[in-house]
Amino acid sequence: MAQRKLGRTAAQRKALLRNQVTNLIWYGRIETTLARAKEVRSMAERLITLAINECENNVQVEKTFNNEKGQTVTVTVTNDAPSKLAARRKIMAYLYEMKEPQLEDENKAAYRARTKDVKYPCVEKLFREIGPKYKARNAEKNCAGGYTRIIKKGPRRGDAAEMVILELV
Repeated sequence: MAQRKLGRTAAQRKALLRNQVTNLIWYGRIETTLARAKEVRSMAERLITLAINECENNVQVEKTFNNEKGQTVTVTVTNDAPSKLAARRKIMAYLYEMKEPQLEDENKAAYRARTKDVKYPCVEKLFREIGPKYKARNAEKNCAGGYTRIIKKGPRRGDAAEMVILELV
C-alpha cells in the first residue's frame, strides 16, 4: 500500500507513525499536521479493528499443579485463544511500550502492586477498553470503521502547515 513520504526516510517515517499511533491509543487524542494525521488514522483504524475482532476471544483452561504442601490443586484460568494471541503479538510488534503513569498521591509500593500484572498497558487498553467499546458501537450503529475524527485547527505559525487534532471517537 502506498504511503505518504512525510519528508522523512523510511526508518524515521516508521518510527514517527508508530509513536503517534501509540500516543493516540494511550491518550485518546493528539495534535499533529493533516498529512501525518491521515497516515496515523489509517494505521490506528487497522489496529482497533484487529482488537475489536479478537477482544472477547478467550479460552477457559484448567491447570493442575502441586502446591507447597504437596496437595494437587486445580485452577481455572482464562487464556487468549490462538487467534487473539496472534493479534496481540501483531499489535505489540507495532506499538511502542508505554509505562503506566504513577498517580500523584500514590507511593512506590502501591504503584508496583497496581501495575504488577500488566506488562503492556497500551495493548491491554486496546483489548480491554477500546475494543469492547467500539464493538458495542458497531453493533448499535450496524457499521464498522470510523473510529477516529480529524478536527482542523488552522495553519501553524512559521510554516503554515495545516494543524489538526486527531482523536478517538
